[in-house]
Amino acid sequence: MAIGLVPHYSVVFPIEGLTGAEFLVIIREVAKKLEWEVPHSDLNGLVAYTKFRRRSINEKIQLSVEEGLVTLKSETQGGQIFDMGRNKRNVNAFISCYDETRSSFSAEELKIKADQITSLQEQNAANPEAGLQSSLAVGEQSKGMLSMFIPVKGYFVTPILIDLNIVLFLLMVISGVNIMQPDNESLLHWGANFRPITLAGEPWRLVTNIFLHIGILHLLFNMYALLYIGILLERRLGSRRFGITYLISGIVASVASLYWHELTISAGASGAIFGMYGVFLAMLSTNLIEKSIRKALFTSIAVFVGFNLMNGMKGGIDGAAHIGGLVAGIIMGYSFYPSLSNGENKKLNFGLPALLAVGFLGLSFWTYRKIPTDIIQYDKKMQEFATIESRALRIYDKDFRSSLSTKQEFLSEIKDTSLFYWQKGENLITNLNKLELPKEVHQRNEKLMAYCNLRINVFQLLYKSIEDSTKEYNDQITAYNYSIDSLLKTLK
Repeated sequence: MAIGLVPHYSVVFPIEGLTGAEFLVIIREVAKKLEWEVPHSDLNGLVAYTKFRRRSINEKIQLSVEEGLVTLKSETQGGQIFDMGRNKRNVNAFISCYDETRSSFSAEELKIKADQITSLQEQNAANPEAGLQSSLAVGEQSKGMLSMFIPVKGYFVTPILIDLNIVLFLLMVISGVNIMQPDNESLLHWGANFRPITLAGEPWRLVTNIFLHIGILHLLFNMYALLYIGILLERRLGSRRFGITYLISGIVASVASLYWHELTISAGASGAIFGMYGVFLAMLSTNLIEKSIRKALFTSIAVFVGFNLMNGMKGGIDGAAHIGGLVAGIIMGYSFYPSLSNGENKKLNFGLPALLAVGFLGLSFWTYRKIPTDIIQYDKKMQEFATIESRALRIYDKDFRSSLSTKQEFLSEIKDTSLFYWQKGENLITNLNKLELPKEVHQRNEKLMAYCNLRINVFQLLYKSIEDSTKEYNDQITAYNYSIDSLLKTLK
């Protein structure tokens, strides 16, 4: 998943002689003048969003008050890498307008408005879940780097998932796996998803690969995306729903990858994470999210998802898993609408989501069983071919060759063993080409056929050479052996 660090800009300044309510009057007026949308504000500060611009994602403004000091922060939405100075301009515009607005109020006018604010805040205190703050409160509680790894109420499953991914990656590195680019053998050993192995009786890889990452950068990008969506979504969705949906989206993504890719080794949390973004997109298309910020958030999340889906079309990225997880997440997201709209109804809380969860697992199992297994048959036959090749080349073994004492024994070994097994190997490859295999495997089979033919030619000439006691065929044998060496290099 292609994600960068979130650009932001912040300053700290004192209130200087204002009560909390008076300060709130001023900052609300400032936000109004700057045409910012304010889904939440109270005596501790506010959360606001700048107007959506056609050519860029909007910014989130967070203002918090603590011990007479104000922390003002502007942060880019949507995972952009550069903000082109917009966050700093937002902060500077606020401070400039703040000074102007404060001087425009008389003391009496400010006190009247402050009293009104205090009264309204007391009423709103009875409804702590109102506004966007109910979803973003976790972000304020999660200050400091270590807090993102510690489960708390409303932010319980996300840190556990992050911790599991990191611990597994550390165990891989400690065991000797390359921290930047693990090799295929290491990934398969630790549980990556790979059709020939997964379909051959190891379906647990559909789950284990969700927690496995291909290098430190892959891990960091995915964990950042998981942290971001976890803070936005887990409290609003509920930890139980969040965890179950994450796992189901991950499994659906794994099956989609298995179905689409015949010989791709797949690993990573991207599919499950895309599922959670799908849930949030579904919720943003309903009235579950406050109207004042719905459009801005929907646009930024949609741009983020669209960018990563397009990026997933590049080589080396599992786009099938991304799409599978996203579709599963969107459907699950809509299934939560009745229960989130009417939280008191237990049937709505568990009925439709549970039915969909079972449906997705059933569909995944059905798809898993329907995926062609020809590649598994191919893998088994290639093991048989390796045995055939070993028997056919036995005459080149020094110890075995020393056991052949007569000319007739040499000729019998070449004709009855070497030539017999090379022709058997040729027939095996011919039959393998009848299977439904990836294009690159059929191309490899053509090279194996050529390899068998070259070996047959060599042993036929070797037979004639020994039978006639002549060196007449030595140059031809050398030329064939040179072709064999060149061909073997392309097969490795």
